Parts: sequence; structure tokens; C-alpha cells
Amino acid sequence: MADRFDAGVRLGDTIDKDMIAVPIGPKLRMAAVASPDYFSRYPAPKTPHELTRHLCINQRMVRSGGLYVWDFDQDGGDLNVRVSGQLIFNTTEHIVDAALAGLGIAFLPEEEFGAHIEDGRLVRALEQWCRPFPGYYLYYPSRKQHSPAFSLVVDALRVSRKRRPASELLDV
Repeated sequence: MADRFDAGVRLGDTIDKDMIAVPIGPKLRMAAVASPDYFSRYPAPKTPHELTRHLCINQRMVRSGGLYVWDFDQDGGDLNVRVSGQLIFNTTEHIVDAALAGLGIAFLPEEEFGAHIEDGRLVRALEQWCRPFPGYYLYYPSRKQHSPAFSLVVDALRVSRKRRPASELLDV
């Protein structure tokens, strides 16, 4: 982290071990979804490897320019799958719209699909392979002298964390 910054925000599993990390949100969970129409034409995949035989809606990572590799986890084992399809977007809104239109399987954090899953316009697949993972954390160096204002923000986040159900957070 550059010396001119007091803190940063990252997903919990991407923070260096020498940093102090304070959770500022719940755990996250990915979801692989498609419309009922899509799954009526193509059987839902039973394993992540079967995604290679499906039309998948890819996401281009803005910073790197590469395509997002779909990450799955079951029984503690990580599995990365490079999917293919004719559609590639760099915004989640377009990915959701394409899934709703029946154009393929999409893979994003489940909150992006929430209402659509609830009302049956999108159907989950591979749910057992999509385990919760650490959400967003505020992180900062342990050796740096912090301003009183920064310390107040960190303390407020810690108090806020105590008010959330334990099932939503990971221990730091």
C-alpha cells in the first residue's frame, strides 16, 4: 500500500497477512444462473466442468482486460473454470439482462440476481459449488500512526460489525 493512503478496501481473501483487516460487509457468495427457458433447452450442469459445454456469459475485467475465470469450491477444494460463449460484458447489469433473456449462464455475486431468483425468472445451478467467502474489509498497516479521525472510523466499523449476525461475518 502506498504511504500516502491510510487504508484500502478489498475482499478479505486478497489482503496481505501483515495488514490489519476489519470486515465492513457480510460474506459473499457467487451464483451461476440462467433463465428457465435456457435450462429447458440445455440441461443444467451438474459439475463446473460441464460449463464448457454451455453458452456462458463472460465478464471482462476492466483493469486487466482479461476474462473472469469462474471460481468454485466444494469440500474445501478450489476449482477454476474458463468458460466460453458469444457474449462478453464488463458491467454486471448487462450480464444480468443477458441471463434474463435466456442467452446463457451467468456467474456473479448472488445479490446481483437476488430478486430475479426469488421470482423465478432466474434459476441457480451448481449451488453446492458456490460457498460463501470473505466479503469486503477495510485494511491498513499495523505499524502506522493513525489520526484520531481514522481511529474513530475503524472503531465505528468494529461496533457496526458486532451488530450484524455472526453468520454474515468472518472473524479477523
